[in-house]
Amino acid sequence: MNCKRSLCTHYFTIPLLVAALMLYGFAPADPVEVKILIIGGSASGTASGIQAARMGVKTLIVEETNWLGGMLTSAGVSAVDGNYRLPAGIWGEFRDSLSNYYGHLDSLKTGWVSNVLFEPSVGNRIFQRICSKEKNLSIWYGTRVISAEKEKGKWNVLLEVNGEKRKITASILVDATELGDIAKLCGAAYDIGMESRNSTGESVAPLEENDIIQDLTYVAILKDYGKDVSIPRPEGYDSTLFACACQSHLCSSSKKQVKLWDKGEMIAYGKLPNQKYMINWPIEGNDYYLNLIEMNPVERNEALKKARNFTMCFLYYLQKELGFKTLGLADDEYPTKDRLPLIPYHRESRRIHGKVRFSLNYITNPYNQTYNLYRTTIAVGDYPVDHHHSRYSGSERLPDLHFYPVPSYGLPLGTLIPKEVKGLIVAEKSISVSNVVNGTTRLQPVVLQIGQAAGALAALAVRNKCDAEDVSVRAVQKEILAAGGFLMPYLDVPREHILFPVYQRIGATGILRGTGKNAGWANETWFNADSALKTSDLKGLKEVFPTAQIDSAGNIPVTLKDAITLIVDIAYKEHIKLPGDIYARAREVYVKFGLGEFNIHTPIKRGAFAVLIDQILNPFAKPVDLYGSFKQDLNGIENEKPKKFY
Repeated sequence: MNCKRSLCTHYFTIPLLVAALMLYGFAPADPVEVKILIIGGSASGTASGIQAARMGVKTLIVEETNWLGGMLTSAGVSAVDGNYRLPAGIWGEFRDSLSNYYGHLDSLKTGWVSNVLFEPSVGNRIFQRICSKEKNLSIWYGTRVISAEKEKGKWNVLLEVNGEKRKITASILVDATELGDIAKLCGAAYDIGMESRNSTGESVAPLEENDIIQDLTYVAILKDYGKDVSIPRPEGYDSTLFACACQSHLCSSSKKQVKLWDKGEMIAYGKLPNQKYMINWPIEGNDYYLNLIEMNPVERNEALKKARNFTMCFLYYLQKELGFKTLGLADDEYPTKDRLPLIPYHRESRRIHGKVRFSLNYITNPYNQTYNLYRTTIAVGDYPVDHHHSRYSGSERLPDLHFYPVPSYGLPLGTLIPKEVKGLIVAEKSISVSNVVNGTTRLQPVVLQIGQAAGALAALAVRNKCDAEDVSVRAVQKEILAAGGFLMPYLDVPREHILFPVYQRIGATGILRGTGKNAGWANETWFNADSALKTSDLKGLKEVFPTAQIDSAGNIPVTLKDAITLIVDIAYKEHIKLPGDIYARAREVYVKFGLGEFNIHTPIKRGAFAVLIDQILNPFAKPVDLYGSFKQDLNGIENEKPKKFY
């Protein structure tokens, strides 16, 4: 970390801290004012800070540890789940940085659970290096929040910075904590555990709500020392708790439908570069059930001692019962006494009541729901719904959501904005999604994108001097696209392609709609750009331009001439100015975007039609609200927002 650009308080003694603070123009007792205060240097918090700073807004991240990256680094979950073909924004930048560090993208394919595996300490250094280059971003390590109160439109926050009390004021807070602690502190309503099937409309949800959350894990990063490094028997060790972690003579009662891997395959699951191994094993491994969300910090620390010990017991099992005696906790990863990660891997936290709630039905059938949330998306995911409940006593009575298949999806902006609390944006795993959906939105690439969107939203709110809920959805989406992000999980062209932003924009209007399908762990959605346009494809066009004369009931191919005629008709009725020679303009678009031969009598492809609509009618400019409704009808009358989403 470049301490000239970021206030790295964990490096200072108190006298040096005082001197450093005075260099920044304030004494220790004086309050500091920032525009955006991000609480938590987690995966989302780090991405949020980078994005906001790049948009020119002075931003401060406060983090309790001295690492950045949260679950990707501090928690040791350095095997990335999903989004390999969707390298969106800062997630893609991070992946590319790992590739450069290790030499090639293929150098990251060291284990079989993921295509991107790396040493957590390397990930931390990459995040810190990226942050150090942002002149508008400061970071305070060793910092925790004591209180936060709203007064005259600003937040007054009391911090403890390496034992010293500090006061700070901020226009906007971003909750990027692991458990949604700031959302609670600021008075946001939230849920913990599973909603009932009736409340979410999800057929796979339980019949009755409960407060059960997913198992957490203290990951172990092991290193091959080439010699016996067996640890002493941990207190409370019980080999039967791990007997069916893999194929073993000790296993006599494995759970039905659970594959038992060979012990070598189990270890190779999370193999990292440089002969290290990530142990985050879900089958009778080091998952541990503990619901500590509503505990205070002292209670949490005490409870987590049991989780840490449980991982040490699993390590002892690996060494003593399975013979992996040369594998021990890496001595060059974490600066902790026991060499375990700085924090546990929390799969679940509080989930706020947001402006919208994203449920499973919006993933599986996005175009036939109450609200058109697909028009408001700011992040994409392609991983199945994956819940970990094996260590909960009574897990057999819970829904089986282990790799529950879903198509890839876009996540709506309104999930980041609390219903009632202004000046607060929520990120990480505390966004407004159902318990079921949390099983896919919690994955690392999605959370990085959530953070990036939170940073963009916060920066725009500051720039426009308005609350987050009043920021233009399209403005946020434009920032996401400009930063190399995805709005729609289309795989037709890479993000560097000239057609990428066009397909993204048209997809976010719903004029043409992609097709999702299950493809193993990495689910897919295709824009079908090279398919011939049919009249049945134009249902979405009529929703955007209601006066368009379209018979979308048939399945008739549309010619280029038909498409141009349709565009002219829409432009006339929508009062959109067209160039004098529409055919000349259409030909220019064909040439610029490489759409092929300009023959008005041939069927037009979906991709070419998308480009013509985008370049001539610019439907993405039509503003939408957080529910995906167009903000004005044809007479310019503001549509009424739904009063209740839940």
